[in-house]
Amino acid sequence: MTALPRNVTSGTRPHEVRWLRSSYSTGANNCVETARPAAGPWAGLLAVRDSKAPSGPALLFSPESWTEFTAALREG
Repeated sequence: MTALPRNVTSGTRPHEVRWLRSSYSTGANNCVETARPAAGPWAGLLAVRDSKAPSGPALLFSPESWTEFTAALREG
């Protein structure tokens, strides 16, 4: 089994993705943005990046891992 990638480096960008910003975000770019790459090595994963550094790296999560992560944040 091949290990899933864990990040997208600064010099590499997922193609044809639409980055979405949280509705809780303010105009100060103080949040994260998410995207779901549909093709390539990141297909099916969730990409997460810092909205202050859109050309910077992104972390990759499986949908299940992201759901568990955000649930844990809500629980405190």
